Amino acid sequence: SATMGKRSSHQQRIIKDYYKNREALMLQRLGEMVTDLYLAEGKKRAGVWKRIAAALENLDVPPARIEHLVASDNAALVADLLKTLMEGK
Repeated sequence: SATMGKRSSHQQRIIKDYYKNREALMLQRLGEMVTDLYLAEGKKRAGVWKRIAAALENLDVPPARIEHLVASDNAALVADLLKTLMEGK
């Protein structure tokens, strides 16, 4: 039927809230990873960077920006980006 493709405003609100909460959770997790990065060294640090890169990808950060951050190996730059992402919400 024609109504199958239509979502009620209630459903739309649930979906919107889900994505908003999901993004907030992702930002929170990214914050935890930044803390891990400050503390990590050697092989463990590379693993944290891998997780951070994946998280940034999920948050729609452009790949070039992610590459630049990973290459910099600078936790403060990720912390600055996190602040920017949180202010944009």
